[in-house]
Amino acid sequence: MSPVRTLAVISAAAIALAACGSDDVASNADATSGGSSTETTNSPGSTDATTGSDGQWTPITIETALGTAIIEEKPERVATVNWANHEVPLALGVVPVGMAAANFGDDDGDGVLPWVTERLEELGADVPVLFDETDGIDFEAVADTNPDVILAAYSGLTQEDFDTLSEIAPVVAYPVAAWATPWREIIELNSEAMGMADEGDALIADLEQQIADAVAEYPQIQGMQVMFAGHLDPTDLSEVGFYTSNDTRVQFFEDLGMEIADVVAEASAGSDKFSMAQSTEQIQVFDDVDIIVGYGDETGELLATLQADPLASKIPALQRGSVVFFSGSTPLATAANPTPLSLSFVLADYVAMLADAADRVG
Repeated sequence: MSPVRTLAVISAAAIALAACGSDDVASNADATSGGSSTETTNSPGSTDATTGSDGQWTPITIETALGTAIIEEKPERVATVNWANHEVPLALGVVPVGMAAANFGDDDGDGVLPWVTERLEELGADVPVLFDETDGIDFEAVADTNPDVILAAYSGLTQEDFDTLSEIAPVVAYPVAAWATPWREIIELNSEAMGMADEGDALIADLEQQIADAVAEYPQIQGMQVMFAGHLDPTDLSEVGFYTSNDTRVQFFEDLGMEIADVVAEASAGSDKFSMAQSTEQIQVFDDVDIIVGYGDETGELLATLQADPLASKIPALQRGSVVFFSGSTPLATAANPTPLSLSFVLADYVAMLADAADRVG
């Protein structure tokens, strides 16, 4: 059984327990694609933080960085915008009426990442309406899906975006800053907005157990100092860029029992930036980095170029080859930024690659 299928079974069980005692079923009917619908076990009669024993819905108020979302009635039609927010309802058995088309890591060009395709197949559901966000939020397309709530806990919404979307339905934006919501909070906020906070907690617990099981197989990665270098440009090695501790890709290292490299932690302190760069003239600041993760290729060509550079080659991690380089915009590269469904899909491969890099540290 695949990790995603295991997640689906556990999530479905949690939902079923919460919905026990009711035969009512919520249906997400796609108003713009022929009226197809998918049944879920998110029952109006379930008892949780938003539904009392008498089955009455208690309005939910969620404060966000851009404004307040008040969900007055139980959402039956859930829309999502921006990256990965649709993965929360899908993981909990709810098919959104609309979601953002994938614009990175989409290896077959259908606008849906592989772990999302797999989950839709498990649910026996058609692909929801896909919002083309190439030039920003498609407000008209979102409105056409007639949503009861719009999930965007992990997003880059502007205040104007939030205000415009709020005219369509309550919007759950990010709690602190754009693109800075960790995967646990993505689940917590989006599931709460659907009235499925308990199911969201169960999903988090399951993912945490999957992480613990995966890292237990590779004790050599524990305590390793890691830096996520981002996109290294072999034509310009005058500086080395890296993601800061504010970035969820970097934060995920701590979930794996690794440590954010001191140089990254120190540079991030007191800063709200998501990326920085260091001149290779001060290349010694990277001496204590055990493993470097970045975007590049899996052929070894980028590493060879870096090892041949008179300055970049002085970084011990590059000298040893203790690196994990993702190829282009592949699904694996995309999933280095953990999300509710991608985490299960690539966890074993990612941890194994980190362990291979750790073996080179010596």
